[in-house]
Amino acid sequence: MKRYGLTLGVLALALLGLALTQGMMGGFGPGMMGYGPQYGPGMMGYGMMGGYGMMGMMAVYPPEARPIPQAEAKARMEAYAKRIYPGARLKDFMAFSQNYYAQVVDEKGQGLFELIADRYTGVVSPEPGPNMMWNTRYSMMGGPVQAPVRFPLEEAKKLAETFLKGYLPGAQVMEAGAFPGYYTFDFGRKEVEGMLSVNAYTGEVWVHTWHGFFLGK
Repeated sequence: MKRYGLTLGVLALALLGLALTQGMMGGFGPGMMGYGPQYGPGMMGYGMMGGYGMMGMMAVYPPEARPIPQAEAKARMEAYAKRIYPGARLKDFMAFSQNYYAQVVDEKGQGLFELIADRYTGVVSPEPGPNMMWNTRYSMMGGPVQAPVRFPLEEAKKLAETFLKGYLPGAQVMEAGAFPGYYTFDFGRKEVEGMLSVNAYTGEVWVHTWHGFFLGK
């Protein structure tokens, strides 16, 4: 009986470890969806934190919790950005059901990086996905890139439009933001319904699945 119980315990721990690993790698929701000449349309993978956050789970709040005001979220995000780049300012601030989002640009309006803030706690963090994996200046994968940019903005927009024909028929690319190593586009049919990024070097498309529903600017 002890051996049987021990075996079940080991199996349970193994399954828990597998679940956590899948969550960290986006196994609970679609993340990076590759599209480019080297991949071909329709190739789909799973990106980090795709869909449900760091551990693949939705955040849990008490029933009486209320979102923090947008002005407070903006102030927190701006303070965070200035600690990284003193001349930073926010651009394209947006509210989603899961978080607040903002692009960070320099004094000339050039994109630096992207931030999110929890709508209920106000905790600010770098946006997951492309911002953490593709940003060649401000990400964990950042560093000098020897190869020239293969897809300038207009070419990246075409890749995004081609991808949307299969992902969300009728959707159009809306606003665009350029960042070191990639671009981010809002998309939707009549209004914003989501966001995606295109890698400037590989042409891969990564849908931002962690925002939830768009609530407005």
